[in-house]
Amino acid sequence: MKYLKLIRYQNLLLLAFMQLLFRYGFLKLNTYLSLSDWQYGLLVLATVLIAAAGYVINDILDQETDYDNDKVIVGKYISEKAAYNLYFILNITGVGIGYYLASVIQKPSFAGAFIIISATLYMYATSLKQMLLIGNIIVALLLSFSIIIIGLFDLLPATYEGNQKEMGLIFSVLIDYAIFAFIINLIREIVKDMEDVEGDKNAGMSTLPIAIGLNKTSKIAAVLGIIATLILLWYINDNLMSSKLYYAAIYGLLFIVAPIIFFVVKVWNANEKEEFHILSNVLKWVIFFGILSILAINLNIIYNVKG
Repeated sequence: MKYLKLIRYQNLLLLAFMQLLFRYGFLKLNTYLSLSDWQYGLLVLATVLIAAAGYVINDILDQETDYDNDKVIVGKYISEKAAYNLYFILNITGVGIGYYLASVIQKPSFAGAFIIISATLYMYATSLKQMLLIGNIIVALLLSFSIIIIGLFDLLPATYEGNQKEMGLIFSVLIDYAIFAFIINLIREIVKDMEDVEGDKNAGMSTLPIAIGLNKTSKIAAVLGIIATLILLWYINDNLMSSKLYYAAIYGLLFIVAPIIFFVVKVWNANEKEEFHILSNVLKWVIFFGILSILAINLNIIYNVKG
């Protein structure tokens, strides 16, 4: 169980669910894809393995901070040597699968994406996370890229002159969701920094709450939440309401917009560790329901066609 906690299995399950949902709840219902089902399973596995390796190296190099934040695993339940061995196994396997998939789609350079992600996660753990906001942005970007990589390996190789417009439209939807994931995850990373402010301060890190204080950081998180809400309201009106996808629009308002508004109200005056923990989980559910909205949209489209 400690190994599962080390690799943040819940986050990995969410990542795998997201990638599977985009393929079987959206892409496969709308177009021809380049990877077979089992090959796509390997793409999901490679992404999960490299993400797991990132969590492991982060815990290895973050033992002091984790101890102060009462989150320590490496050095207490799992030896540092065992953690390093696991890190190398996860990385080598994930990158190896990436090389295989790149050869399958005859795009060998695409294997570099897995190497870049792995290297970035290592750099994040060793240095980038200590830089003001840079670490938060890197983590948010990596989640976004886990959506974009679907298009690179499953859509792009199946694109030819006759279907470029269709594929471009579908890829743009993936980009929209990647932007959504980036914004919400960036806010969540800032909230997590507020939750861990004491341990981070003792470790000599330079996070936003340490630099400007919890009160000002709470206000920034709230403003970012307001911006996210306005963008989502515009998107729902411009893309769902205008297309008469009313059920999908209602879903978005209830399960995505409403929780963000709740977050904005609560985070404005939040100052306790437990409050930040709850708000971080709220944003995790926003990401989950945001991803699930792709299925809600497709079901609404099918319902409208049959109606």
